[in-house]
Amino acid sequence: MKVAVVGVGAVGSATALSLVERGGSCREIVLVDRDTARADGVASDLRYAAPLSPTVDVRSGGYEDLAGAAIVVITAGVNEKTGGATDRSDPKGRLRLLETNAKVFAEIVPQAVAVAPEAVLMVVTDPPDPLADLARHVAGHNRVFSTGTVIDSLRFRVQLADRLRVRPRDVQALVVGEHGTSEVLLWSSATVGGIPVADLLGRDGRSVEDIRKEVERDIRYANITIIEGTGASQYGIGAVSARLVEAVLRDERAVLPVAAYSSRHEVTLSLSSVLGAGGVQQMHEPVMTPEEHQALAESVRVLRAAADRALSIGTT
Repeated sequence: MKVAVVGVGAVGSATALSLVERGGSCREIVLVDRDTARADGVASDLRYAAPLSPTVDVRSGGYEDLAGAAIVVITAGVNEKTGGATDRSDPKGRLRLLETNAKVFAEIVPQAVAVAPEAVLMVVTDPPDPLADLARHVAGHNRVFSTGTVIDSLRFRVQLADRLRVRPRDVQALVVGEHGTSEVLLWSSATVGGIPVADLLGRDGRSVEDIRKEVERDIRYANITIIEGTGASQYGIGAVSARLVEAVLRDERAVLPVAAYSSRHEVTLSLSSVLGAGGVQQMHEPVMTPEEHQALAESVRVLRAAADRALSIGTT
């Protein structure tokens, strides 16, 4: 199967590398970027690594080369550093990038859909949720989803594992709502081996509330911390993107907190989503406390306003 990556900056390159390294999920990867020399260079670089993985062809191309793609991964646009979204005190967070990137999507999505009308569209560019709403509107179909809070949920698991001194893979923890500052960490359902995390934290004498605040801060601003050190948050989301492509191509029906349009909430947001052929097949709302429900309602409010703004920018 063919996978297309549109936008070959830090995240697009990391996504393509992860696709090559995971191997077996796709037979062909096409890289498209307005900077054709960059796309050519990244494709050439990856081709030299391809013999170490299951057979996959990597090449650069234009929008016409999206024909026959099963999934189009969109990573194009300005990132947090370039777009000025690295201020921890700014409640808008990634939404600061919306105006610029909505204009980018207004150019990309029609060209992609014209050539690959049956393809699933996966939005990675920040802010991914309102941009997925825009892509869905422009594309005229529901085979659109964003990476949502998958990376946030992984960060939640890692942060808890560090403090509990266990493997992250043994921690079950979920983040829902916006991939952004209004995201909701579901502490009430976080467990390790079936044991509630709340029963395990604080055994070292520290206040559980202090630990919770520390964890939430580290997760909400993880991207900024990474950017301060490297200039771009790319490897984690690149690996996530490749994993999600795999789930679609293999029709895995994997339950992951990717974001898709919810008719109940009338906006794109992350819940417990079933991901397989065609994108998100089902969405389920996890069990939450009243406080978590209230926090999710606020996240929905933020996302609806952002989606309305994305549509007004991207459809004019």
